[in-house]
Amino acid sequence: MRREEPGMGARPVRLVQFTRSFHIGGTEVQVLELLRGLPPSYQLQVSVLEDAGPLMGAVWKLGYTAETFPLKGSVAQANTAYQVLRMARWLRAHRVDLVHVHDFYSSLIAVPAAKLAGAKVIVGRLDLSHWQGPARRAVHSRLTAMADHVVVNAEAIRRQLVDEEGLPAARISVIHNGLDLARFDARMLEGLKAPLPDTGDAPILVHVANMNHPVKRQEDLLLALAMLHHGGTPLHAFLVGDGPRRKGLEKLAAELGVSETVHFLRHRTDVAAIYARATLGVLCSSAEGMSNAVMEGMAAGLPMVVTRVGGNTDLVRDGERGLVVPPERPAQLAQAFNQLLSHPEKARRMGNEAREFVARELSLERLVRLHDALYQRVVHGP
Repeated sequence: MRREEPGMGARPVRLVQFTRSFHIGGTEVQVLELLRGLPPSYQLQVSVLEDAGPLMGAVWKLGYTAETFPLKGSVAQANTAYQVLRMARWLRAHRVDLVHVHDFYSSLIAVPAAKLAGAKVIVGRLDLSHWQGPARRAVHSRLTAMADHVVVNAEAIRRQLVDEEGLPAARISVIHNGLDLARFDARMLEGLKAPLPDTGDAPILVHVANMNHPVKRQEDLLLALAMLHHGGTPLHAFLVGDGPRRKGLEKLAAELGVSETVHFLRHRTDVAAIYARATLGVLCSSAEGMSNAVMEGMAAGLPMVVTRVGGNTDLVRDGERGLVVPPERPAQLAQAFNQLLSHPEKARRMGNEAREFVARELSLERLVRLHDALYQRVVHGP
């Protein structure tokens, strides 16, 4: 809990931000930004399933200690019910008004606990549930229906909840992710934390995504790069991210003959500085929520090539701020790269438009302001 600010007059809204952990990820970064930015009219508390992750230090520096409600393995065991009851008691003891829960596993604890404690609860649905099987999707849908309100970060997710899960549109708010441009620019200026491969004067493409799930479709990117490489286009690619699929992707790059121009950088903490050295960015997933990787590429002034899935089209319209291609179409991906490389002035203009869009529509101030208004409405009524 962070101590209450003195002299605030009326009792502040007691708000809990609940996320799975503070490992590096889009959701965790957005929670951290809310902790930094919400006004002192809140008495903020943090709860997690796992008290771990490199971002936890930033949480501590802000003055918060996280209350932990561990699942300890399978959710189909007595501990889950115990943690629900334990959290309900904790919410009542702290007279919590509102819980904002940001992911599926945390919702298993937070939603029933809030209902037992008489607290309001907002569920965050921040992806298309593409990684969930039918049973988990059914459970997540039921937990979402129990919430007082739902926050999504992309229009595609809102449509899914209305069309497929039957959630009333009035109970859903679309709030895009936010990005602190000043902090991002400072990270770019800090420079690289480790050397990059020597690419000479060749153009550079950057792809930032984990290598855990096939949904990221790095295979399509490698195929597109092979088409350009064997056609004589000297494009290098930096693949930032790691996971169990990396070795297979490295093998595929070798088989396609692009090992010398495709560079696997693994995890990096200097992504902003890497983007600053790039010519264009790409995200070619077959499913996606609101991608922080795309937002950061746009903030760096890069034209982005994205697939027509999920929240990608909230960020990039084809021909505006970048190019949009169908998913799982490597040839069209290659054509988009070639189009941007062949028309550098057009590419620069798209990059400038992308940067302006982030400043105008995806600011951290806007993220905080819209959440603040929603929290007040849910707690106090319209």
